[in-house]
Amino acid sequence: MIETQTNFSLRDYNTMQVEVQSGYFIEINTINDLKELLVSKNYQSPLYILGGGSNVLFLQDFKGTILYINILGREVVKEDETHVWVKANAGENWHEFVMYTLQNDFGGLENLSLIPGKVGASPMQNIGAYGVEIKDNFVELEAIEIATGEIRTFSHAECKFGYRESVFKNDLKGQYIITSVTFKLTKNYHEVKTSYGAIQAQLEEMGIKKPSIQEVSQVVIAIRESKLPNPKEIPNTGSFFKNPTIMNEEYILLQRDFADIPGYPVEDGRTKVPAGWLIEKAGWKGFRNDKVGVHERQALVLINHNHGSGQDVYDLSEKILKDVLEKFGIELEREVNIIV
Repeated sequence: MIETQTNFSLRDYNTMQVEVQSGYFIEINTINDLKELLVSKNYQSPLYILGGGSNVLFLQDFKGTILYINILGREVVKEDETHVWVKANAGENWHEFVMYTLQNDFGGLENLSLIPGKVGASPMQNIGAYGVEIKDNFVELEAIEIATGEIRTFSHAECKFGYRESVFKNDLKGQYIITSVTFKLTKNYHEVKTSYGAIQAQLEEMGIKKPSIQEVSQVVIAIRESKLPNPKEIPNTGSFFKNPTIMNEEYILLQRDFADIPGYPVEDGRTKVPAGWLIEKAGWKGFRNDKVGVHERQALVLINHNHGSGQDVYDLSEKILKDVLEKFGIELEREVNIIV
């Protein structure tokens, strides 16, 4: 049975713990319920699809309907001698799903341990960490078209993955609701990816030369816990800003004034610059006002330490954007979805 709740508090449904209300709130537990709701159009517009609430910032009460996707379930749908295809429904907790794959010795997602959110949101922004993105193991996803209630399967190519991007954040934004995602993982002969500096350093410190996928996961978790605050203890949305890419020529010019500026070559003659370094170098790391601030150990993370509003967080991010632009000539972009 589909139940609609009114004037519903979203404080526990966003990891920044902003106190806002939605005019209407519907929890979806099955694909059939979702299809029924969309076909009947028995909801108030606008419609916003909410998963784990870890990548969203509400600036005010939401007048329309929040659709909370809580469709659970995971299964092996195919396997051969070396690989396994695992399908997870959109409401599954991402980190718990990664732990499930590791418990079964399925490799590929270990570098993405401890990322907050749900499986359904993972392809939308092509989540990534420590040298891995979900596109590396992604096979396909199923999604329901909001306008018709019809299910469609999207291939890897059709998702148009980019850096924290997909077709669902661009051309098809607001048109589909992801219901499941299928990944191709290794069963044996795992290819661990440990070239990322922090992972390699941690493994060396632990004296591990040939790490298992489980050990890589443990290292990633340790690194994340040392840098990133637990949203249940300090409200935050994880990385608030994307790492910008600039032309190689611009990077060389910046090196003249900032000899220690880190950069990583990417395609098309561009260099990726860590946003956290820019924000820290601009003097914002550890900044706090009476309600919100920047985390003391990771400048990419904005925190809500004293019941700030979404607008409070947004205003702080705006000051940081303007300051970084003024000091470095680089325009940062928010990774978090801003809901007004």
